[in-house]
Amino acid sequence: MEKKQGFFSSVREEVVRGLSPGRSRAKSPGRVGSSISGLLFRRKNHTYDKNLENPEHNVSRSGSVRTLAPLIEGPDGGETEDCKRVGLGHWILGQLSRAPSMANSNGSSPNSNNTHKKSDLRLLLGVMGAPLAPLYVSTADPLPHLSIKDTPIETSSAQYILQQYTAASGGQKVQESIKNAYAMGKVKMLASEFETATGVTKNKNATRDAESGGFVLWQMNPDMWYVELAVGGSKVLAGCNGKLVWRHTPWLGAHTAKGPVRPLRRALQGLDPRTTASMFADSKCIGEKKINGEECFILKLCADPQTLKARSEDPAEIIRHALFGYFSQKTGLLVHMEDSLLTRMQSSGGDAVYWETTINSFMEDYRPVEGIMIAHSGRSVVTLFRFGEMSMSHTKTRMEEAWTIEEVAFNIPGLSLDCFIPPADLRSGSISEARELPHNGREKSATGGAAHRAKVAALENTHDDDMDWKVKV
Repeated sequence: MEKKQGFFSSVREEVVRGLSPGRSRAKSPGRVGSSISGLLFRRKNHTYDKNLENPEHNVSRSGSVRTLAPLIEGPDGGETEDCKRVGLGHWILGQLSRAPSMANSNGSSPNSNNTHKKSDLRLLLGVMGAPLAPLYVSTADPLPHLSIKDTPIETSSAQYILQQYTAASGGQKVQESIKNAYAMGKVKMLASEFETATGVTKNKNATRDAESGGFVLWQMNPDMWYVELAVGGSKVLAGCNGKLVWRHTPWLGAHTAKGPVRPLRRALQGLDPRTTASMFADSKCIGEKKINGEECFILKLCADPQTLKARSEDPAEIIRHALFGYFSQKTGLLVHMEDSLLTRMQSSGGDAVYWETTINSFMEDYRPVEGIMIAHSGRSVVTLFRFGEMSMSHTKTRMEEAWTIEEVAFNIPGLSLDCFIPPADLRSGSISEARELPHNGREKSATGGAAHRAKVAALENTHDDDMDWKVKV
């Protein structure tokens, strides 16, 4: 708590001294004078870091403000030219622990291990770095009023559960008083298991091979957010200015995301109860289930066909994206969230390949921050299931993430629209999230179509078969 107070007192001192967007933009981004203002008033034409230096030998301190060496842009080795720094995002991320290179932590060939690390790190950051929620919602839209007359029991039950969730999270009045928010946390990521038709390979050195890092998240009404996540010396940036969502990854560069504006999934993991309630506003209560021994109501929502079509990109067609929220019957809080994304990849001259991406997140350690209940730790398990026409061609990759929240605050003085300006080098065309899926071969077969279609149909109904179908109001 003392750390939090020192940080925000520095922010307020900057504001009191007359900090302004124009003044910040006039400064060279390479200077370290005020790391606080670097992200609060980001330059529109900012560039991304291309160099990795030893953080322990490149951290200087002045009072409570630290300045950092830049991070490498991607999971690529070798030296590159120096480039400019972005500001507060790097200052915060520099305070977080970073794991040593996997390539140097064992006795295997450095070249082969480095290649393996690059592949794993790209997959980890691409899938878990900054995923989005299934559909567009706005916190400016009011939650639906509880209605029983002429309303299906599944819908009215969901409305009642969301009212309880809003009350348990701090109440509607307190949440409506929040104009902007900030969160900073630490993360650990690991590719823990890989399965093929011939066997399963598990990571036997999970503690050693886990990639460590951290993230900083800024949000502002209406519907604006910016996240910067650095893991293993690489980073992913993403943001939304209320009109478009953009991402920057080392392998795809800066690009806009296809489809409508959507919230950041990480914000729904116990950090933004107001957006979470809005996300499930049109959901249905489909039953109950125990999560870690705790009885929970299950709310389900699905992206509509128009949204799925807008998010698709040839040759990738998004077939389904469903989100499940598990709300504790005891506390009313969201303790578990699962979403399932089914994508069809059709290459020219080859058979279709299907990917099912499932993310299971568990939110823990809820504590009040300025009257809002925030989950201060949690974990996610991600499964990438790939299958095609041939029953023996499937692969399954399991990845894990654990996170802790170090600092949270609301209504930050000085936070402005400049923080959410997209980068100037955005590509002209938008890119679907299916681009993050590995493209590692084709399955060619003239048989097995009926069995394959049965498998797709089974996936469509997976979540409707293992629930306890009791609904209590």
